[in-house]
Amino acid sequence: MGKAPPPIRNRIRELRFHAQEMTQADLAARIGMTRQTIVAMEQGKYSPSLEAAFRIAQVFGVEIGEVFQWEG
Repeated sequence: MGKAPPPIRNRIRELRFHAQEMTQADLAARIGMTRQTIVAMEQGKYSPSLEAAFRIAQVFGVEIGEVFQWEG
């Protein structure tokens, strides 16, 4: 039986596209993480810390709820 996806969904990929197609590497550099971590978040395989979530929202100039949604 497979592992259930985390109950947190995100719009990181969509927000990157609307931010002049920001790359995963660009976002990673701006928030102090690796590109692989951004990939894992976008694929729903990793949920960021609260601090990282706020940093991501800040990069895009949106509220944290515009980036992450709880599916619990």
